[in-house]
Amino acid sequence: MGKIVITGASGNYGRGVTDRLVAMGRAADLILITRSPEKLAARAAQGCEVRYGDYDKPETLAAAVAGADKMLLISGTRVGARVVQHKAAIDAAAAAGVRHILYTSFIGIDDPANPAEVRHDHIETERLMKASGCAWTMLRDAHYADAMIIMAGPGMMASRQWVSNSADGKEAMVWRDDCIESAVACLTTPGHEGQTYNITGPDMQDFGEVAAILSEVTGVQVDYIPSTDEQQYAIFDAMGIPRQPVDDQYVKGIPWNSDDMVTFGRAIREGFLAICTDDVLRLTGRPARSVRQMIEDNADMLRAAAMAPAP
Repeated sequence: MGKIVITGASGNYGRGVTDRLVAMGRAADLILITRSPEKLAARAAQGCEVRYGDYDKPETLAAAVAGADKMLLISGTRVGARVVQHKAAIDAAAAAGVRHILYTSFIGIDDPANPAEVRHDHIETERLMKASGCAWTMLRDAHYADAMIIMAGPGMMASRQWVSNSADGKEAMVWRDDCIESAVACLTTPGHEGQTYNITGPDMQDFGEVAAILSEVTGVQVDYIPSTDEQQYAIFDAMGIPRQPVDDQYVKGIPWNSDDMVTFGRAIREGFLAICTDDVLRLTGRPARSVRQMIEDNADMLRAAAMAPAP
């Protein structure tokens, strides 16, 4: 079957992929790359090989990827500054003879008019992969429903407001677990070389519609409040969220920078993320799960956030 190297293996996506591959009996085939090997001590105990590697230290990557047949390149967290990091990993993989690279990309990036800051990172990484001489697979994930419902949801429930500069733009938010399971399918079954998959949820919705589902399911009224880009920046500035990315910085549970979030909202508003496919079904054999199901599965947590006393 060959060895599989996973970059960023201590992050949420990497942990999810590793969990599933270990459950499939593939622990001995896994090479897990991380800047903090101590975080993955339990993986070594499971039979995985844990190696130190750092996107920002290209000299560490050649040894980290050696011996692998496939690499799952999980995009870094430094939005707007990831191309150099990803190039280091791709170059190391090509030099080490890695046959096939799979990358966690993003939907809607083909159109150069897409204003989302993430577009540049992903389209340039895809270009580098195609020029590397390795086989490639692009896993273009939609906006994670987890980010809006699990991470940002409690704050919206507490305020009873969902404020966004996305207006009535629609997208098909996807469960991160569905993205993970799609990636595992591509890593463990043949025929994915040269393919681009748009990994989306099953429903095209705007945030106003999702706020209405939140209200219906939890019994707590959440109003959707459209904002301008400038107003959205002001909200994030007041929260102390940096405009430019800062590694490993979370503010009230939010890891992103506001340049990323504001341009993301604009991309939704202008229709660049209005993409809905059945690729999750094609890859995993089951339909993608809905935003409604995520809200229903987390209704108690969301309700509790709405009822919590103000800090």
